[in-house]
Amino acid sequence: MIEISIVQKIAIWALPVLFAITGHEVAHGWVASLFGDQTARLSGRLTLNPLKHIDPLGTVVVPLVMLMFSNFIFGWAKPVPVDARNLRNPRTDMILVALAGPTANFIMALIWAAIAKLSMSVAPWFGVPLMGMGMAGIEINIVLGVLNCLPIPPLDGGRALYNILPGKMAWYFYHLEPYGFFILLILMFTGVLNYLLFPPIIYLTKTVIELFGLM
Repeated sequence: MIEISIVQKIAIWALPVLFAITGHEVAHGWVASLFGDQTARLSGRLTLNPLKHIDPLGTVVVPLVMLMFSNFIFGWAKPVPVDARNLRNPRTDMILVALAGPTANFIMALIWAAIAKLSMSVAPWFGVPLMGMGMAGIEINIVLGVLNCLPIPPLDGGRALYNILPGKMAWYFYHLEPYGFFILLILMFTGVLNYLLFPPIIYLTKTVIELFGLM
């Protein structure tokens, strides 16, 4: 196995991470705009320019630290503003707005897989790093997509579940949001998060790799 330096790892992972996080947030705002809420558009957030979405901690520090000490990486951007009061059917539309983020990640995983496939037909000096970038794009997008499907507020799965639950249950569930981060930390340190995430991540990654013939 060829060892690569941290500088090489950053060069390979930088674009996939930025686009995964940025595309995820833009998808929320874009779907919200389709259903009547123009808050994200008016805030200048319906753009793939990462400078508009960067959260110093979630977009830079956390991914960089994880990249230095592990091969598992995730992060987040500044949330795109969505005002459910502007949506035509607030509860139903918010489910679709919430699920737009993970959906965008799964679509981007396929795009990066196509790029990885393309890398196999170009000169090695360009194809090898492009393959690394493509595989990184598959991984980060599947990880973010699966993670955000967990039914824990404020993750997208939690926001979707909140709008599915009946009144009183939704009210109680909504008040879990301030503790969502701590719930994730507990699940992470107890190993439960790995148990929940790794099977679908491994299955989806294997499926995409086989679909595009990247074995």
